[in-house]
Amino acid sequence: MAHVLFVCLHNAGRSQMSRALFDRDAGGRHTSDSAGSIADPAGSVHPPVIAVMEEIGIDLRDRRPQRLNDDLATRADVVVTMGCGDTCPFIPGVRYIDWDLPDPKGQSLDSVRATRDEIAQRVAALIEQLDQPE
Repeated sequence: MAHVLFVCLHNAGRSQMSRALFDRDAGGRHTSDSAGSIADPAGSVHPPVIAVMEEIGIDLRDRRPQRLNDDLATRADVVVTMGCGDTCPFIPGVRYIDWDLPDPKGQSLDSVRATRDEIAQRVAALIEQLDQPE
């Protein structure tokens, strides 16, 4: 079982969608967290993100963005970063993946849907990799 940490700047869009899709698709075979890499994460998940996730039956209304901390970082076997640049964590011995995805903040619903669908494809590929015996 692997533990994946999804990190973006504010923990209000990409990382929240990634974690929700990962948890749904991993079916308990792996676990995950998400966090924001800056000192002041968003106060809530972006409304367009909530809307496009509800379209596929995932409710993010109760999710609260959180700041990345040492506990979250050290529990991770894999860290997936998304647009956090120099503020992304570095933990020796942890596998890093960078997903170049647009920030959904201020984007149209169609753009956020496209990001969600791209994340879903990447999550599926990641789970497939994690499910392979070493």
